[in-house]
Amino acid sequence: MTDTNTVDATAADGMNRRSVFGRIGAGAAGAVAIGALAAGGLAATTVPAQAQTVTDADILNFALNLEYLEAEYYLRAVLGTGLAAADTTGTGTLGGVNGGTQVPFKSVAIQQYGQRLAVDEQNHVRFLRASLGSAAVARPAIDFTAAFSALGVAAGLGAGFNPFADDISFLLGSFVFEDVGVTAYAGAARLISNKDVLEAAAGILAVEAYHAGSIRTLLANIGGGIAVNAISAVRASVGGGKEQGLVIPGLNYNAVAADVESLAFRRTTTEVLGIVYGGNPAGGSFFPTRMNGTIR
Repeated sequence: MTDTNTVDATAADGMNRRSVFGRIGAGAAGAVAIGALAAGGLAATTVPAQAQTVTDADILNFALNLEYLEAEYYLRAVLGTGLAAADTTGTGTLGGVNGGTQVPFKSVAIQQYGQRLAVDEQNHVRFLRASLGSAAVARPAIDFTAAFSALGVAAGLGAGFNPFADDISFLLGSFVFEDVGVTAYAGAARLISNKDVLEAAAGILAVEAYHAGSIRTLLANIGGGIAVNAISAVRASVGGGKEQGLVIPGLNYNAVAADVESLAFRRTTTEVLGIVYGGNPAGGSFFPTRMNGTIR
């Protein structure tokens, strides 16, 4: 009888995932990520800083774009379908979503964890849209296929990396997003004027931090440290650094990414855009035509 609470670490091609992780060179991510990688690929290009003064609505819409990305990822992974049409409309150009299929989960625990994340991110989308009202931006075009393929090349996971293929790949795809969400909300805090808005953003940040720590813990338990560190290095190369992998000096089980004062890393909007655009100021990677809104 198969234990459905245990992840089958064997890939469809018969290769053990742990052995795949072990073959990733320590310097592969940093070396490959410097320079352009395919269409929608990753480049260590600096995204120009935003010159204009931003409002609280601008910040919330910036967050909404990121929540669209996460909600579409998790909903497609657990249900095979994305956000309802009513949750995607707004100002700016409404875009489609390329890629993303239901994950054939073998672990009931990871499947249920994914279901919880899908509910949380969908609720974040709905909360931000309700808070913004008619000022809410529409979901921009999102591309999972090209973005994850390029990321796979940069991190040494291969061009065929598909986070919707199995349990472990799903967790690695989740890791790509969750630390970024934490650093984005932490960095935006100083830009928010209204204390009610700040309080709400802090609440979302806390949930994203729960997600990030849980994903790190799950990946540590299945021996994913080398792959996680490789992804972290790619994010650092296009997102201003501010990273800690799962394996760091003196600690092989780093469930929390934080600075020397044990504070969450804080990214500027420019640094966040560097990650989700793959280093391309004109848009690319997960947002091929850029985000909607003022900060884009």
